[in-house]
Amino acid sequence: MPFTLQLGEQAPNFSLPATDGKTYALQDFFGHRGLVIFFTCNHCPYVIGSDEVTRKTVEKYKKKDIVFVGINSNSQKTYPEDSFAGMVERMSIYKFPWTYLYDESQEVARKYGALRTPHFYLFDQNHKLIYCGRGVDSPRDSSKITVNDLENALEEYLAGKSISTPLTNPIGCNVKWEGKDAHWMPPEACDLVPTARHQPS
Repeated sequence: MPFTLQLGEQAPNFSLPATDGKTYALQDFFGHRGLVIFFTCNHCPYVIGSDEVTRKTVEKYKKKDIVFVGINSNSQKTYPEDSFAGMVERMSIYKFPWTYLYDESQEVARKYGALRTPHFYLFDQNHKLIYCGRGVDSPRDSSKITVNDLENALEEYLAGKSISTPLTNPIGCNVKWEGKDAHWMPPEACDLVPTARHQPS
């Protein structure tokens, strides 16, 4: 069975605490044209390098009834900066326009098959996966971005078109799994698109 959620599959349910003091379940984000769930964290340079790009995407597409939810599944034992307190602090400083959830048990990361930070999942209005992978092709250095795959997928979806590139490989640090080496990934995890290109860890 593939590690990462497959195209056409339903978004797995969850119930997670957010930095705003509330707890959210998947159904709290129903009733919109689309939903973007992305696995992220506080410390990763690929996240930090692209957060402002993600902010612009969120601000652009929230107006088109797309909802954005960030989930931090990293073990704080590996990186103390990825604690829930760190999440709250980061949101208070940067005021990102998405809901930021904490997956302390890492159960949700396993349900979705999150590989890296950031890793984006776009679901249609019926909560079926239609795009999975990277946001942009240079998340660590936004000055070198040549393509925004997430925005391309959103534009095609909102225009009623099929997604021309529904799968890309997320680019970033691997999810930091509890009790494992910082570079460890589940043995069943693999690239979404076969490639010989080295991925950062």
